[in-house]
Amino acid sequence: MTDMAELQRRKQPLNLAIVHVDPEAFIANYLGWLEITAFITALRASDAQAPVNGATPKLTPQQLKGGVAAKYGNDAVFSFCMTAALKGDKAAVDRVDAALTENLGKDYPGSVAFWSFRSAMDSPVSLEDHVGQAARKMLAGDIPPPPMRARENWNAGLRFFEKARQSNFVHEITYPLALWSRARWTETLEKGVAFLAHIEDSVPALQDALAEPRNDQAFIANLLLKTAPAIEQDLSDDAQGFLRSLARRA
Repeated sequence: MTDMAELQRRKQPLNLAIVHVDPEAFIANYLGWLEITAFITALRASDAQAPVNGATPKLTPQQLKGGVAAKYGNDAVFSFCMTAALKGDKAAVDRVDAALTENLGKDYPGSVAFWSFRSAMDSPVSLEDHVGQAARKMLAGDIPPPPMRARENWNAGLRFFEKARQSNFVHEITYPLALWSRARWTETLEKGVAFLAHIEDSVPALQDALAEPRNDQAFIANLLLKTAPAIEQDLSDDAQGFLRSLARRA
């Protein structure tokens, strides 16, 4: 089938694989979702015609090397790596890479997504680089010392949030990110308040942010806003506007 209902049917198990960091489910559902996503994109651009038999066309070796397949593949693989990093599951990342390489070749759609997570960079530039460098530490279990922990958690949370908002898997990344953010800042509240600036104001603000029971975008945005002064992080007008607009949706 080549309609939107089939697209959603194929995407749902991939969504769950990303949320729960299930490498086997991701591997099993990746190519089927990629095939129909690439085909519907081509259909909308009038670059393809609906097949007479209604079957979703397979991706050709040429299509697997770049273009639309690479674009959507990179997004899916990057999203899986993000949620795996939030759980510190390096084995899941390695498993997906190894299986897709074996099944589709070393240049499979999404293979370049691993670069940001595996390459050490002294001066990351792109958002993907910043996310990848933070994720490398999470996957390696490299926990910063207490005086630096809150700042690094805040920066990682912001970068992950920004990247999630650009993804086709925004909801699938948001929930694990919210759980990770809640856990990290609860730890700070319980063990690290001595390292926060303006403790008399920062602690009540943090308590108020964590009192929100929902693990959604509004929670993450509000938490970032309220904890910025605690690490003496200046926010530009654009950054404040971005976070406030999302926090108000709670």
